[in-house]
Amino acid sequence: MRQVIAAAQRVTGRPIKAVETARRAGDPAALVASSEAIQRELGWRPQYPELDAIIETAWDWHRRHPDGYSSWKPEVR
Repeated sequence: MRQVIAAAQRVTGRPIKAVETARRAGDPAALVASSEAIQRELGWRPQYPELDAIIETAWDWHRRHPDGYSSWKPEVR
């Protein structure tokens, strides 16, 4: 989570208040996100492989749609 928060702060240029607490009952000790297996086994490649790029695309969408999907209109191609 620290990496995600740091990336979000870099991308948005805004501070993010975070409170560190002990794990809750049932929370895993560690989480690892990796697409290596699906890339190796199926040849799939993520469109945005870097965390900063993933957050940047989400941040851009939220800035364009401050009311969420209630203001969203699909692109006509």
